Amino acid sequence: MTARVLVVDDIPANVKLLEARLLAEYFEVLTAEDGYKALDICNKTQVDVILLDVMMPGIDGFEVCETLKANARTAHIPVVMVTALDQPSDRVRGLKAGADDFLTKPVNDLQLISRVKSLVRLKMLSDELRMRADTARTIGMEDLLRLTENRLEEAGQILLVDGRASSQEKIIKTLKPIAEVTVFSDPQAALFEAAEHIYDLVIVNGNLDDYDPLRLCSQLRSVERTRFIPILLIASQNDEVVITRALDLGVNDYIVRPIDANELVARCLTQIRRKRYNDRLRRSVQHTIELAVTDGLTGLNNRRYLDGHLKVLFDRAVARHRALSLCLADVDRFKQVNDTYGHDAGDDVLREVANRIRSSIRGADLACRYGGEEFVVVMPDTDVGTARQVAERLREVIERKPFILRDGTQLTITASFGLATLGPDAVAPEHLLRQADRALYQAKNSGRNRVVTLAA
Repeated sequence: MTARVLVVDDIPANVKLLEARLLAEYFEVLTAEDGYKALDICNKTQVDVILLDVMMPGIDGFEVCETLKANARTAHIPVVMVTALDQPSDRVRGLKAGADDFLTKPVNDLQLISRVKSLVRLKMLSDELRMRADTARTIGMEDLLRLTENRLEEAGQILLVDGRASSQEKIIKTLKPIAEVTVFSDPQAALFEAAEHIYDLVIVNGNLDDYDPLRLCSQLRSVERTRFIPILLIASQNDEVVITRALDLGVNDYIVRPIDANELVARCLTQIRRKRYNDRLRRSVQHTIELAVTDGLTGLNNRRYLDGHLKVLFDRAVARHRALSLCLADVDRFKQVNDTYGHDAGDDVLREVANRIRSSIRGADLACRYGGEEFVVVMPDTDVGTARQVAERLREVIERKPFILRDGTQLTITASFGLATLGPDAVAPEHLLRQADRALYQAKNSGRNRVVTLAA
């Protein structure tokens, strides 16, 4: 794993020391001697992780961090504050400024490299998700990132795994202002709980009796349903080996005993917000994928999805010598609806036609908007006789009940149907569509509001 790390420190010897450690691990290293240059580099160059000194001339590390986190272009870059300050209040101030971690000089090599690698993994995930979300914005889906925006400041849901009643009570009391805490003493029961319910953070205390806390961390990272839940490890003061291994396993953060209440709150808030941010991005990706194959007006699958899925159904039917039927429907005299009542009324009619089609077919059938006022229903394992019954039912469902416009106007709408079934001469799904289109043409020419069948 490699990445570009920016080292910011006004003392050249400190810069050289950190640079040497990072270069030995094959990281690319950029350096800055003050906060202004660091901000300039971040605005002009891709940076994956920032190691930021606090005490610097001009603007200090806290101000630099706050500026980075306030800028949409740089807010996603992980920041590790590296400083000689070691008071809990300093750590809390750094975390509140948006820092992802706070390391005290002299920095332990293993912790430094493990921390950087852990943050690089997180950055890679965030970059991929952000890139996909940017694509959504590019195609005009600006609201995707607002899908769950109201959750960002809600109270968190935290699962605490702790073997001591005394520490459980203290942690619950500390986190009460920001989260609801569910407590388990049994690690395996906690694992099942995390898999079954939604949590923003899992806190694993290393005081578990006769059980390796890193085993639980590993299991949480191995199970698909818990893979993306942030993990905060509570470790002893000198458990450097455990902390390093935990970070390598994918633990997101750690805090050492004795626990500073303010630091615990700040670290938990950081992890909860990061989880919700990445959840938003994942949902936007999922929504974008759905939109790519869904017709925005009717909610049915679109032609892009039909083109790919029809081939799958066609090839499967041919290989298994099974029946396959395709129905192409066209709303009769739809142009008159648009010309008389307006395009909004026309859209309402198309939405209602789609709803009636959707409610009248099987779950195994594929309903798509083909384009304009045309719809396609693909029916696997359906012979010509059954397919004709389905098409007739769809025709009746559309004709029987009036369509009510927003102003109360009632319209009688009909549709024509062309039906094609898989025959021995069909060599491609396009042939099935062409035959259904020919049948639809005949239905239109012979009076509309009827079903015509042709073999493919």
